[in-house]
Amino acid sequence: MVDLYLIHGWTYTVEPWKTTLAILRDNGISVKMLHVPGLTEKSSKVYTIEDYMEWADENIPDGAVALGHSNGGRILLNLCADNPKKLRYMILLDAAGIYEPSARKKIVEKVAKLGKPLKKVPLMDKAFHKITGSTDYSRAPANMKQTLTNMLESDKKLDFSKITTKTFILWGKKDTTTPPRQATAMYEKLPNAELKFYANWTHAPYISDPDGLARALTTLVKRIKK
Repeated sequence: MVDLYLIHGWTYTVEPWKTTLAILRDNGISVKMLHVPGLTEKSSKVYTIEDYMEWADENIPDGAVALGHSNGGRILLNLCADNPKKLRYMILLDAAGIYEPSARKKIVEKVAKLGKPLKKVPLMDKAFHKITGSTDYSRAPANMKQTLTNMLESDKKLDFSKITTKTFILWGKKDTTTPPRQATAMYEKLPNAELKFYANWTHAPYISDPDGLARALTTLVKRIKK
């Protein structure tokens, strides 16, 4: 039996999650990482939020506990807005989903602009993402750039009031991609949520603090299982 289903964010490899996943399993937590189509699994398709909702619904059983990081959180939010009884618990880790027109556009452009020059220097590229905890939008092929646009646009119509699923919001205070104000906004919009900030986490705590993330998730999952 899987204790936790996990949907990663906008990334082309789940390798950085390896340490956190190993610690979770060492702590007795059974976890299944779902590979998002078009990202870790290549595809020429342009995806909509509805496509990803259907995919998540097919891959996560009813009554499960699921975690969504960044864009993965956006997928779970939409899934639970459409079917509030789908999940027993939802965990949002530095999740996307709050619509900020100018801010979201600037984030994508900034990450792409900063990351592009570093592609020529592999070690610098790795260091950049380790420091920022940013996802690599600049590597997206044309169809996935349109998919990203679709994801950002979907935030306009996301109705948080329909999400009655018990939700735990975990957020890094050093997150500059989905900043802490979005966590507060999400918490205020969700009818049944708890919010906790972590001082040393960036947007990608599985990179900036994999041990701390694993401890936080272990504690939470064991609490849920009681």
